[in-house]
Amino acid sequence: MNVSNHTANQISVAINHKLSERGGRTFNLDVDLDLPAKGITAVFGESGSGKTTLLRCIAGLETSSHGEIRVRGVVWQRETDFIPCHQRRVGYVFQESSLFPHLNVKKNIAFGISRSPSQLDTEHYHEIIELMGLASLLQQYPDQLSGGERQRAAIARALIIEPDLLLMDEPLASLDMKRKQEILPYLESVHEKLDVPIIYVTHSIDEVARLADYLVVLEEGKVIANGGLKEVLSNIEHPLHLGEETGVVVEAEVRERDSEWNLIRATFEGGELWIRDGGDEIGHNIRIRILARDVSLALSEHTDTSIINRLRVEVEKIQYVVGQSMLLVSLKAGNSTIIARLSRRSAHHLNINEGMEVWAQIKGVAILR
Repeated sequence: MNVSNHTANQISVAINHKLSERGGRTFNLDVDLDLPAKGITAVFGESGSGKTTLLRCIAGLETSSHGEIRVRGVVWQRETDFIPCHQRRVGYVFQESSLFPHLNVKKNIAFGISRSPSQLDTEHYHEIIELMGLASLLQQYPDQLSGGERQRAAIARALIIEPDLLLMDEPLASLDMKRKQEILPYLESVHEKLDVPIIYVTHSIDEVARLADYLVVLEEGKVIANGGLKEVLSNIEHPLHLGEETGVVVEAEVRERDSEWNLIRATFEGGELWIRDGGDEIGHNIRIRILARDVSLALSEHTDTSIINRLRVEVEKIQYVVGQSMLLVSLKAGNSTIIARLSRRSAHHLNINEGMEVWAQIKGVAILR
């Protein structure tokens, strides 16, 4: 099969799928997406927005009479053509680990191998075991594992078949905060070390900000925003109704450590920020999140303040919401965008207008990792 570079680097999903729900209500998933066939695409939205239905359609667990799905140029569904779920090279990780309780970790993973049409690649097997930190747990049974360990085993089982696409349906939803923090580095390792595209469903903006490269936002079965993570989060013309969680993601490099005050200096396209020391090595790239509620504006630079981060920025856009006392201001810092949330009264007092230069003030303790 001749596949163009364009289609080989894409996952195309065009679905119009109706579901009958309890109470006679009909839910309609209507999406038309071209997604990158690399990295992590997060599908974000409230409960009932259609996230899981979208994943089930891609996997072939839901059959839509109107749809076309192509993964790296290979047709999985189109008109009368429909490749059944078991013939799609897809790994699926559910909210619960769904491990077989009578099998140990090694045999649970072996069940995944039995689904693969190709022979086991021993090198790949050991890579996945090491990547998910399972070497010491292979003889353990599911009831002997923590929730995070069970989910790591489930991810390994999905990866062992070398899928063309990994689908993850809120894989951290059943875990407490401690277990979530334990498993996130493993997901980051999968992202960094394996060449498998991931579609990651979640309603947690924290997971989106930490993991995603590309973002799709669903609302009542329709796509209301999609694109690169930083671009979607920083677009105040179409705010995602995140409330207190409205903010941007910035890629930065650790340049200096101040051990006395337990801080690091991170530089990005728009300047530098002092933030809490997370133990990252000098020269290491990190992803940080700046919430709009933690950004204040001043007309001149102030040094007589407890706020240690001050950036000279340009007001790019102002988004007013009729009937509300607050507004959002998009600020250009070099090639990066920061968002500030102000009261309309403060904006009026400072006479904030598009194109003017101001100082953005950001608390170091408020910046998220």
